[in-house]
Amino acid sequence: MSRIGKMPIAVPQKVQVEITGSTITVKGPKGMLSREMPRSMIMEIKEGELAIKRSSDTQEHRALHGLTRTLIQNMIIGVTEGFTRALELVGVGYRANLQGNRLTLNVGLSHPVVFEAEENIEFEVPNPNQVIVKGIDKQQVGNLAAVIRKVHPPEPYKGKGIRYAGEHVRRKVGKAGV
Repeated sequence: MSRIGKMPIAVPQKVQVEITGSTITVKGPKGMLSREMPRSMIMEIKEGELAIKRSSDTQEHRALHGLTRTLIQNMIIGVTEGFTRALELVGVGYRANLQGNRLTLNVGLSHPVVFEAEENIEFEVPNPNQVIVKGIDKQQVGNLAAVIRKVHPPEPYKGKGIRYAGEHVRRKVGKAGV
């Protein structure tokens, strides 16, 4: 039995969970998320807890058991607390600017890079060299942060680029002058 999959999920009182067939919809104070789950997973709500069981003990169903529970748990956390991913811009002249829901990055390219905030996503720029991506869907927040980082990933010689907050970039020694 999956150790993660067999643990019940506590559903807070301010969250509504609806199960129709293999689709689960979670509504909370920050918004609503809906997701199609594998049909082999059986979801039951009892006394403020959501339990996930699998229909058989095949290897595929065992693999999906913990995944399904984790996806639902992340949906519940997302609609109650939300998720954030912080990025740092390191380099001379590297800065971020926020105008409405448009994030503009100046990171040493010949043109500024502009990102539009998607649905359920918002940007925050506390200072010019820091960007925070906020949202209720963990996967969407992580993917958008990865796309922003991919504009100019940190390079190992000077350490310039866009990196996750707290990310350690291994530095290389440059050419040895003779």
